[in-house]
Amino acid sequence: MTEVDLPGSNPVLMNTTAVRDGDEWVINGRKWYTTAADGAAFAIVMAKTNPEASPYLQASMIIVPTDAPGFNLVRNIPVMGHTGEDYFSHAEILYQNCRVPRENLLGPEGHGFVIAQERLGPGRIHHCMRWLGICRRAFDLMCSRALAREISPGKPLAHKQIIQSWIAESAADIQAARLMVLHAAWRIENEGGKTARRDISLIKFVVANTMQKIVDRALQVHGGLGMTDDTVLAFFFRHERAARIYDGADEVHKVSVARQILRDYEGRTIR
Repeated sequence: MTEVDLPGSNPVLMNTTAVRDGDEWVINGRKWYTTAADGAAFAIVMAKTNPEASPYLQASMIIVPTDAPGFNLVRNIPVMGHTGEDYFSHAEILYQNCRVPRENLLGPEGHGFVIAQERLGPGRIHHCMRWLGICRRAFDLMCSRALAREISPGKPLAHKQIIQSWIAESAADIQAARLMVLHAAWRIENEGGKTARRDISLIKFVVANTMQKIVDRALQVHGGLGMTDDTVLAFFFRHERAARIYDGADEVHKVSVARQILRDYEGRTIR
């Protein structure tokens, strides 16, 4: 979906096109952050197939074999200095008159945006579940380090009240985030993804920021060791910063939630 010069937070804006030519689609455009393209047998591209339709019905998703002529993996994009490989990579792809059979269309023509939206709700809560796992791992490392690291003979770092405060705050932050995710999952299961849209937006920015705080505190407790790759914390710090950007930046979700809340208050008088 994502293109270099257009905002990923508004997926209806797209320059990549797919034009029918006989029994084939001819695809032209430039994408980046195509996840796991390195080593993959095929990619899925979202391209405009119906430019005259309404904005939400212009794009389609098409399966593109990575050995198709005109499919060019330009590079794996370095993220915080790490290029990555295979499934753990994000590629820049250049489509140059790339031809694929018409039957490679994924779902109905013009329904690319609809398919994307159906994926994004469950995808966001999946991210939040993973981030909670990262929080727990970082928390465990932080507590273990606080008890093991001596700041003077017989006095571990854990004796410092500021460290105790970080540990208590982190435990509360993780529990609050976890319960929010469980509640959102319950609403999705019982009421459907559309009804739970507000809850999904809430957990998306709350859990992402919770993870940032927990990892940062854990890294601080580890001191110089936390800056190295001798623990997983530096990896988390580098790669999970993007959590507040992908699948909708924090600011987009906050605006969406605020608008929904304010609509509930329209016409009401509060005394």
